[in-house]
Amino acid sequence: MAAENSNAHRTLDRETCSVDFALQGGGSHGAFTWGVLDRLLEESWLNIDGISGTSAGAMNAAVLVDGHAEGGAAGARAALERYWRNVSRAALLSPFQRTPLDVMLGRWTLDTSPVFVAMDLMSRVLSPYDLNPAGSNPLHEILNQNIDFDRLARAPIKLFVTATNVRTGRGHVFRNVDISPEVLLASACLPTMFQAVEINGESYWDGGYAGNPTITPLVRECTSKDTILIQINPIERPEIPRSARDILNRLNEVSFNTVLMKELRMIAMLRQVADPGNCEGALWAGMRIHRISTDAMLALGYSSKLNAEWEFLCMLRDEGRRSAEAFLERDGKCLGQRSSFDLDTLLDGV
Repeated sequence: MAAENSNAHRTLDRETCSVDFALQGGGSHGAFTWGVLDRLLEESWLNIDGISGTSAGAMNAAVLVDGHAEGGAAGARAALERYWRNVSRAALLSPFQRTPLDVMLGRWTLDTSPVFVAMDLMSRVLSPYDLNPAGSNPLHEILNQNIDFDRLARAPIKLFVTATNVRTGRGHVFRNVDISPEVLLASACLPTMFQAVEINGESYWDGGYAGNPTITPLVRECTSKDTILIQINPIERPEIPRSARDILNRLNEVSFNTVLMKELRMIAMLRQVADPGNCEGALWAGMRIHRISTDAMLALGYSSKLNAEWEFLCMLRDEGRRSAEAFLERDGKCLGQRSSFDLDTLLDGV
C-alpha cells in the first residue's frame, strides 16, 4: 500500500465535511482514480456520502464501498489495492502486452503490440460475438473474489453505477441493492470488445455513452453538497491529432466526455435559475463542484487503457495521489464552503 502522506495530520482538526465522488471510466487508467481515492481516504474529516461511477469508475466505487462497509477507510484502501493487484495478476496471461522495444523505451502504449494491432483491425469487421462466442470476461471472477455483493447491498455509502441500454440508448442507473458482477461488467462493456451484458431481459453497453459518470443521483439522493469529480479523459488537447490512431483516440475522449459536459452545463444553468426557496431548487442552487484531474493523461493513448502491468498501475496510482494532494493543498479549504470548479465557464458560447 502507498505510504501514508506525512502531511495527512494537518487536517485532522477540521470539522467533518460530507462529500460524494463522481468517478469517470477509462480502463486501466482507472488506477489514477485509485490513487486519488487512496489519498483522500487518509483524511478522517471527509465523510463519504455517495459515489457515482461508470466503467472503471464503477469498479473503483463498488470496491471502495464494500471495503469501507467492512473496515472503514483503512478497509477501503486495502480493498482497492487488492483489487488492482488481482487485475494486474490476471493481465499476466493477457495477449495484450508491450513489445520489448516499448519496454526498453519506457513507453506504456500497446500501439506496436502485434496482438493489439490485429485485434484493433479485426474489431472493424468482426464483432465480439464472432471473436468471443462464449462471452467470457476475466473480470467476472475478479469481481466475485473482491466484492461481497450482499454486504454491498446493505452498505451505508450510496452507490450509483451507470450502464447504457442498447435498445433505448438511454443510461440506466443501478443502486446498491441492484449491483452484481453483471451490472459492473455492463458498465464497462465496450461493444467492440465484449458482448452486451443482459440484465433482467435488457442488454447493456458501457455506461460512458450515457453518463461518464452520472451526476444527477448524487444531487437528488445524497445529503452532501460537495461533489468531487475525478476525471480521467482529457477535456482539451493542445495539438490537432493527425495520425489515424490519434484521431480515433481523440474521438474516444470526446465521446466519453460529451455526456458529462452536457450534464455539467445543465447543472450550471439550473444553478443560475433555481429557486432556493423550494426543495428542488435548493438542491441545485446549493451544490458545490470540485474536480481532480492530471495532464499526465495527455501522454497516454487509447491502447494504454488495456495495459494492466503492475508497474504501470502503480505509476498511475502515484500520479493520482499527487493530484489529490495538490487538490487538498490548493482547494481543500473550499470543501464545505464553495465550489472550486467554476461551472459557469462551461456556459461560455452556449
